[in-house]
Amino acid sequence: MGSADKILVRSVNWLGDAVMTTPALQRLREAKPKAHISLLTHAKLAGLWEQHPAINSVLTFSDDDSVFSIAKKLRTENLTTALVLPNSPRSALEVYLARIPVRVGLARPWRNFFLTQAVSPRRDEVRMHKRTPAEVQSLVADGVGAKQPLIPPSAHQLHHYLHLTAVLGANPAPLPPRLEVGAPEVAAVRKRFGVREDRTPLLGINAGAEYGPAKRWPRERFVAAAIEIQRRTNCQWWIFGGKADVELATGIAEDIAEAKSGAPDSVRSIAGQTTLRELCAALKACRLVITNDTGPMHVAAAVGTPLIVPFGSTSPELTGPGLPGAATHQLIKANVPCSPCFLRECPIDFRCMQGISVDMVVNAAMSVLGV
Repeated sequence: MGSADKILVRSVNWLGDAVMTTPALQRLREAKPKAHISLLTHAKLAGLWEQHPAINSVLTFSDDDSVFSIAKKLRTENLTTALVLPNSPRSALEVYLARIPVRVGLARPWRNFFLTQAVSPRRDEVRMHKRTPAEVQSLVADGVGAKQPLIPPSAHQLHHYLHLTAVLGANPAPLPPRLEVGAPEVAAVRKRFGVREDRTPLLGINAGAEYGPAKRWPRERFVAAAIEIQRRTNCQWWIFGGKADVELATGIAEDIAEAKSGAPDSVRSIAGQTTLRELCAALKACRLVITNDTGPMHVAAAVGTPLIVPFGSTSPELTGPGLPGAATHQLIKANVPCSPCFLRECPIDFRCMQGISVDMVVNAAMSVLGV
């Protein structure tokens, strides 16, 4: 493949996963500096890729598009190579029907026929095993000393995408996830939401999580931590969230305001009020974000904002923010034998999150802020 390469990257459909593909895209651009690289993504994620240096063009699809309509669109692009990042049969079928000559993706039943190169899983891959309630009960009965598998940094999900990209000659060594957001975008979002132009730090809270309540640090602890941090730093707070989180975010903002630990205008919910592009800029505007394990967590890390993340049902070793093993972010876990369980709801007493205290989060924030 040479300068005439027209490479399609079929992207993933979830926000956090999409951010974790960015190291692979950066490595692909390094390996193919003269290639035209197009990214096929769901329209809801298109804003994520604006200004990204690894991408020449963005192609989108919606929920209404069939595999046939997507394939028809792709055939007009005269593509030479397709790199299929999702593991689904449908994503492989799309590029097969588009008649793209070279089609690379992970080997999986029901889709290998559609690929010209079905890539074997990497040797150090660790699958996320969703535990049954009976397994959780058994681990708890065995106590804190229950043997847990050791998960190396190389098991992180971003290595999966690097592994696939390496087939096209890219370097598989990890890089930090990266999204591009310009200073004018940050200034515009600060102006829109009325951030005071003084020296008090702007911090963020993201208390929602789409996957389920097992990923959510208790609401009242977010409030208590925010009040104490504001008392110590005189900070301003933005409360983040999607449209489904408006009630949660509004309630948190009201509770912080009622504590009168900061100026009257020092907390504001912006949940459900931003485009994806504005969300990227708003997260970049913050000096620190306290968040659950969710898509905006990955976005914040990729725009360079330090994070405090309570982890419960999920694994920071597999899907944590930023570069695996880096000290940029404070990832907090309780020492409980049943975590990670990867369940949507806790079948027992939610000890993984109940074991993360307000003081633990406040102290972590003070360390990041240098206070």
